[in-house]
Parts: sequence; C-alpha cells; structure tokens
Amino acid sequence: MNDPTTAQEIVIYADGACRGNPGPGGWGAWMKSGAHERELFGGERLTTNNRMELTAVIEALAALKRPSVVTIYTDSSYVKDGITSWIRGWKARGWRTADNKPVKNIELWQRLDALNAGHKVQWRWVKGHAGDPGNERADRLANRGVDSLI
Repeated sequence: MNDPTTAQEIVIYADGACRGNPGPGGWGAWMKSGAHERELFGGERLTTNNRMELTAVIEALAALKRPSVVTIYTDSSYVKDGITSWIRGWKARGWRTADNKPVKNIELWQRLDALNAGHKVQWRWVKGHAGDPGNERADRLANRGVDSLI
C-alpha cells in the first residue's frame, strides 16, 4: 500500500434499506474527499437488510481507484462488528461461525475482506435515524436504490 501520509483521505457514509426482510432492498453511499463528493446507490429485488448494508460498503470501497485512508460510518453493528471482530474467527474456522454454522452472506464478507485489505480503513458506528447528516444522506440514497426498482 502507498505511504498513508500521502494516500487520499476519504470519508464514506454507507447504509442499506429493505422493504420487507427479505424483500426489495437498496444500498447507498456518500463519499467525500476534500471538496469532492460522490453518491452511489443501487438495489436488488429480493434481498435482506444485512445484505444491503454490506453491499453499500463494498460498492463504496470498490469505487476507490487507489489505496486510500478511509473512515467508514455505518449504522450497522452487523457490518462494523463483522469486519472488525468476527471475521478473524470466521476465517480461522474455515468461514464457520462459533457454533459451527456456515457464515451467512459469505460471498459478500469475502469481497469486503479483500477490499478492506487494500486500504487503511477506520470503521465507525453511528446511530441510525438520529440526525447525523452523513447517515441521513446515505439512508436517502439507500431508499433511492429501493425506489429505482419500482
């Protein structure tokens, strides 16, 4: 990876939405680096909220063109705890949970793990629907993702 002191610094707010669980879902990410901003969103016809939360951070990281210093804000404890804590055990157990069940959403977790390794990422949890401007913007984008299916 590039020297972190010269790497691009990026802030990402990511969120997922689902109308029914499972049901139609959307993901959204708002990315900011200096004066530059980018909005991303998309949707799937039959999915879960957890899959959309994961997809939001995956798509945002996949959009980065070079190794970067990234702070990701998510209101999903599932995503934050999964990538910062649980994933080490899952990998050590051959992608099995502590009670020896297959990890749900394994293909998304493996993709996130690979993307996460290419950057210097700080993961931050933010309370959802509590007025945080970045989280509210990501939530609106995720809902646009759902709306794009209709």
